Amino acid sequence: MASVKLILRLQQADATGACPLYIRVIKDRKSKLITTGLKLLPKDWDEAKQRIKKSMKNSARYNAFLDQKIADASALIADSERRSKNITAKKLKEAIKGKDNVEFFKYSKDKLKKLQKTYTVSTYDNYLAQLQKFENFVNDGDLCFHDIDIVLLQDYMNYMANTLKNNKTTQKLAMIVLSIMFKYAQAEGLVEDSHYPFKNLKLEVAPSKRQFLTEDQFEMVRKLKINGIGKKELYRDLFVFSVSAGGLRFSDVITLRWKDYNEEENTINKQITKTKRIHRMKIGETAIKIIKKYKTENPEPEDLIFPAIKQTNFHSLSDIEKDRIITSANRLCSTHLDNIGKEIKLPFKLTYHLSRHTFATMALNKGMRIEHVSKLMDHAKISTTQIYAKIIDEELDKAVDTFVI
Repeated sequence: MASVKLILRLQQADATGACPLYIRVIKDRKSKLITTGLKLLPKDWDEAKQRIKKSMKNSARYNAFLDQKIADASALIADSERRSKNITAKKLKEAIKGKDNVEFFKYSKDKLKKLQKTYTVSTYDNYLAQLQKFENFVNDGDLCFHDIDIVLLQDYMNYMANTLKNNKTTQKLAMIVLSIMFKYAQAEGLVEDSHYPFKNLKLEVAPSKRQFLTEDQFEMVRKLKINGIGKKELYRDLFVFSVSAGGLRFSDVITLRWKDYNEEENTINKQITKTKRIHRMKIGETAIKIIKKYKTENPEPEDLIFPAIKQTNFHSLSDIEKDRIITSANRLCSTHLDNIGKEIKLPFKLTYHLSRHTFATMALNKGMRIEHVSKLMDHAKISTTQIYAKIIDEELDKAVDTFVI
């Protein structure tokens, strides 16, 4: 025998404290939730009586609406059970809400799997993690596209903000991943174009500031004495190398081969992983010393310069396998750099990507022309590089405010 009950989801409270009210259908100890579209403050809900308290404005009208919802659900359940003794909670939900053949999570995960080769490993893993986070929130693996409305999405954003403490940028990313799945399903004719709950959703991005190391902070990293064995020193050296080598990205540094490096001219000439463009650049004296430090006796042209990757057959592996190896090395690098940053008491987290920001700001501070910085960083547009010039301008403004009378 199935049961129907109204449930106020306290864990999904929004910024005002209002919680969504659901119809919960239980059959064979399995439950399904169906939204009523109402949100209430806990003080206005009588759980025992399953009623909205009279103290709430328009309570009589809302209670009548809920009574009708419960009556309709109970009638459909009774009718369905007469026709089928083996009916499940999922089938009961379909009977109440209407049949929807497209299950959101099943479709989305299958779609991601088909597109896996078109994504980098980190992007694929991130998309999958966002889907899992949403599934944990709704607690309903059978959720269909038409179960997702703007009320549910707003509840989810409140949950991310208040419970998970996700910032606005993270919340926006989560919504983007879900909306992409909607677009795929609509393009395949599985979901009506009219059902797109994201169109009225207000999304914001948290203001960001590009961090970089000052010359003094950079010297502290470069000269830090590292004891013991392990890869901590290697990853510190790779960070320093990047600052002296045009802010070369992590994936490009650890995949550098001896054939990519011209020792006579001290230049690197290789295809950049992100842009797929062939990039040529001259490196600085600090980077040259680091390369010499890791040079083995009689290296082969195909050998990797730095020992961050142990797989000798790395360049013969598939792109997916390469991505996973690079991602794993990047995580290890992040751990070591974070620890280094804490040791020298940096006021922010030290990450490898800060080497790129540090190179740009140092080069501009020393008077390098912005178009040269842009070229060394392999920026497609100089407007991207101008972000760093703006940072320099802001620092100059602060200096004037502080020191000029």
